[in-house]
Amino acid sequence: MSEHGKKVNYIVAGLMLAILMPSMDNTIVATSMSTIVSDLGGMDDFVWVTSAYLVTSMAGTPIFGKLSDMYGRKRFFVFGLAVFLTGSILCGLASSILQLSVFRAIQGIGGGAIFPIALTILFDIFPPEKRGKISGISGAVFGASGIFGPLLGAFISDHLGWHWIFYVNVPIGIVACALTVVFYKESLTHSRQKIDWLGATSLIGAIVSLMFALELGGTRYAWDSGIILGLFLLLAVLLTIFITAEIRAEAPIVSFRMFRNRLFAASVGTSFFYGIGFVVATVYVPFFVQGVFGGSATGSGMILMPMLLAGVLFSQIGGRLTTRTSFRNLMIGSVLLFIVGIYLLSGLSPSSTRLMTTVCMVVAGMGIGVSMSVLMQAAVHPFEMRQRGAATSSVAFLRSMGMSIGITVFGIIQRNYFNDKMGSALVDPRSALTPAHRAELSPHMLSTLIDALSSSIARTFLWALVPVALAAFCVLLMPADKIVTGNQVDEKALKR
Repeated sequence: MSEHGKKVNYIVAGLMLAILMPSMDNTIVATSMSTIVSDLGGMDDFVWVTSAYLVTSMAGTPIFGKLSDMYGRKRFFVFGLAVFLTGSILCGLASSILQLSVFRAIQGIGGGAIFPIALTILFDIFPPEKRGKISGISGAVFGASGIFGPLLGAFISDHLGWHWIFYVNVPIGIVACALTVVFYKESLTHSRQKIDWLGATSLIGAIVSLMFALELGGTRYAWDSGIILGLFLLLAVLLTIFITAEIRAEAPIVSFRMFRNRLFAASVGTSFFYGIGFVVATVYVPFFVQGVFGGSATGSGMILMPMLLAGVLFSQIGGRLTTRTSFRNLMIGSVLLFIVGIYLLSGLSPSSTRLMTTVCMVVAGMGIGVSMSVLMQAAVHPFEMRQRGAATSSVAFLRSMGMSIGITVFGIIQRNYFNDKMGSALVDPRSALTPAHRAELSPHMLSTLIDALSSSIARTFLWALVPVALAAFCVLLMPADKIVTGNQVDEKALKR
């Protein structure tokens, strides 16, 4: 292999490690949360451990994407790694849920820079005809994190202590940073532009308002309470300020001109609705398997493996096919598989077999997998290097936004159906999730609980067809663009 080829491989390895780190970190933390709560306490506030990360990550994604377009990828990528590792170390040292939530917010700032900039660098150094392969690899890394993260989290928590789920990021991040700093050399001349501070701060404020409203509404406060309505009003005001600022700014954080491109607009719209469908599948399939079939929570990391393995495989297939057919054709196939998979999941019942459930998950995973590698390429395809950071960050941002909204909206749907089915028999649905709790219930109550849980989750999957159908509509709006093959890897991006 030539010196140039080795250099490319080192850069790819560093970027893939960087992508693996935050994506696996979230699944590890989710698996270890019960252990963390039992040690630190704070059962009522543990949700903020996840939400704090999500808020800062979502807010940072479009901002860092734009800044990387203006001032260079490398400096903000390294900054993101440094912040993420600092947050990881602090999380490991946390002695309360409040401290852990604050430190997770610091992690989220770094994560908001790492993922979109890493993908943008990959799109910068590879020509269009090779982006499909590399997108498939990055999608596989993301899918693999969903498979191995829960297993690794359970192992570390049981044998080393939960603090080490954060410390494990440090060696990975150091290697990723070293490979990128040494081997990736930018040659792009960056022009200084005025930073859109009003747009950035109003966007952050709007996201924080939305997340607080979604997290607190229906739990600590009623949806029609003054606090929740005030948060939604603040969201509307800040969004108005943000849109006005972006229209007037010389270098907006989010360029609305980009949405004039039909391929880009359809791609980010599809990403938003896919995010909703994806989070419904990943949350409620394990809920169904554990609650209806029964099983240990320790093995929960294995439940989604068929869907995630299918996603990894079809991410590779979708990425490689982008040089042979249009993005729209691939996404039509993806969304059809996704629709069939979600529809099959909506038919699950206590009489369903594990094999039938696995088939449903595999079909849904196939549809999700194709989108992992295709949508990001489609969003980036129409733009030059100076706009790719904003393009990739927009896809990541809208997908995260869809997941955040989806988990709240469909959580309300499932909970309402469950309560209606249970009637006056008020039982926590979590009672069906562990063998110990199931043993405490009478046979009649357990049967009633399983039936209510099964039907409420099936109804939730049926409603999930709505965002997936909207994703299909966005896919149909895509033009028939396809990758036009070019030359070699971008030599300038590797030039010393």
